[in-house]
Amino acid sequence: MRYRQLGNTGLSVSEIGLGAEWLERHNQEEVTAVIRRCEEQGINILDCWMSNPQVRTKIGNAIKGHREKWIIQGHFGSTWQQGQYVRTRELLLVQEAFQDLLARLGTDYIDLGMIHYVDTEEDFHRVFQGPFLQYVKEQKEQGVVRHIGMSTHNPKTAKLAVLSGEVEMLLFSVNPAFDLLPASEDLDTYFEAETYTEGLGGIDPERAELYKLCEQRGVGLTVMKGYAGGRLFDPKASPFGVALTPVQCIHYALTRPAVASILAGYDTPEHVDAAVAYETASEEERDYATVLANAPRHAYAGQCTYCGHCAPCPKGIDIAMVNKLCDLAAMQPEVPASVKAHYQALPATAADCIACGGCESRCPFGVKVIEKMAQARSLLD
Repeated sequence: MRYRQLGNTGLSVSEIGLGAEWLERHNQEEVTAVIRRCEEQGINILDCWMSNPQVRTKIGNAIKGHREKWIIQGHFGSTWQQGQYVRTRELLLVQEAFQDLLARLGTDYIDLGMIHYVDTEEDFHRVFQGPFLQYVKEQKEQGVVRHIGMSTHNPKTAKLAVLSGEVEMLLFSVNPAFDLLPASEDLDTYFEAETYTEGLGGIDPERAELYKLCEQRGVGLTVMKGYAGGRLFDPKASPFGVALTPVQCIHYALTRPAVASILAGYDTPEHVDAAVAYETASEEERDYATVLANAPRHAYAGQCTYCGHCAPCPKGIDIAMVNKLCDLAAMQPEVPASVKAHYQALPATAADCIACGGCESRCPFGVKVIEKMAQARSLLD
């Protein structure tokens, strides 16, 4: 495993990391197996944005006794309310959730305290000019947080954060498809056809500027959405018309300026091995440039990447999981019994959807969730 300096933090992180979101769907034994394999392979950085208390506890149990081996990204603003993830700026809830994170992970400090999911300028100014940021800075002054970071999908708010001088690193979505997209505070424009009719021959200038600015300012980048939710592995879904491999996606991310680590999701120890195979891959295996040279229009408009930001649902539906199972069902000529059984075991299903549209307003990828729920009902109910 190779290690990189994370900006000016002084931290040396493995260039392949662990994005722990997928661990939410696994039991303690499985979570421990994935984390143990990560340690064996030299992975030393993990991101835990999830507020679900069960997965926090499982991760805490898995790292118990060897906390010092891990550089942890823990998030401010990701809360668990009435059995669901809720992003909030309400300070009391933020404080309670952060204390819960510390307790469940079994630690008295977080290496990278992440201001969670800031995608609009309005939200940026609310967070950075109010008590939210002050609370985060107090945690750093007290040594509870070693370094301050922020997570975002929008290069404009990312640039504001870098220029503020308040953050030392960013968790940012990086892959060869998303990098074609122009920045916009109105996320709907990311998915309108006319957005992609011209000028998509390479990385959008604003994104390229962000990477360079981070490099210049010593603001390190860790990468989320490096595989675009797995869409880049499917030639039918990929905007490039052919499939990319995990190794190619990893290499693309790691070749962006200021990027220190790509945080991939793993369901099994074998998934860990597949990502770490990058370390011994040949230059030919890493080559993504041939694919990008003839990239057609972007293909992710309206496609769920199961990120969970559509929550909270007033009826308690795990929308991301329903969408995932729906997509799995739609790929088969006949719905697998295992998929239907998993779906029917959910506490709430698409049949409970009241079509309120709140999920659609929060989705960073423009998914037509109400239509997806109707599709799920037809396939799985």
